[in-house]
Amino acid sequence: MDIRQVTPRYHVSPQISVEDVPALQAAGFKKVICNRPDAEVPPSHQSATIGAALAEAGIAYDVLPLTHQTMTPENVAKQAALAAEGEGPVLAYCASGTRCTVVWAFGQVGKMSTDEILQTAANAGYDLAGLRPTLDALSQQ
Repeated sequence: MDIRQVTPRYHVSPQISVEDVPALQAAGFKKVICNRPDAEVPPSHQSATIGAALAEAGIAYDVLPLTHQTMTPENVAKQAALAAEGEGPVLAYCASGTRCTVVWAFGQVGKMSTDEILQTAANAGYDLAGLRPTLDALSQQ
């Protein structure tokens, strides 16, 4: 598992498996958000399977599948709300962690400068420099 800290509370990773749940529990994660559509993974890694394992471990679980087409302002706001709910650290996962970082970045517009957003993402190992024009445009709205 390649968990990367974006903020003290928000972490991202590539796809997780049922076998990762004990490590997530031991690491103190209180919530997991799935941003990966089920169509991208086999049944063993689909949201219901992962969610059942997390529930058994007492970890809250939300599913917000994201694609380029569904990265809407409404879903950006929903992701921010899901990440803010509850206590303790949150892990969001997708195929590589990039989508989870992009949706976080869009949610920071108006709260952080574009430079701060991009640097925070870079510190977590995600190069979102290609989003600069979009982030700048959103910050002007």
